[in-house]
Amino acid sequence: MSAKTKSYWVARARNLMKGELARRGLNYDDLSVKLKQINVTENAANLRTKINRGTFSASFLLQVMRAIGCKTLDMHVD
Repeated sequence: MSAKTKSYWVARARNLMKGELARRGLNYDDLSVKLKQINVTENAANLRTKINRGTFSASFLLQVMRAIGCKTLDMHVD
């Protein structure tokens, strides 16, 4: 995969996660609490770093979506 392609998908993952949090009015502290409710321990600082980096695992994406109550993802692929 080219660096340009990878950069594109990293940005998409980061923006997807941030968008879903913003739609629900959640910050990283809120997300930390919600993740703890499903037995996933992450502090707000680690979440901020991981999400801003955009290279989190698919399992982390699924954990976050479950924790925040996201049932569907609106994925517009260009």
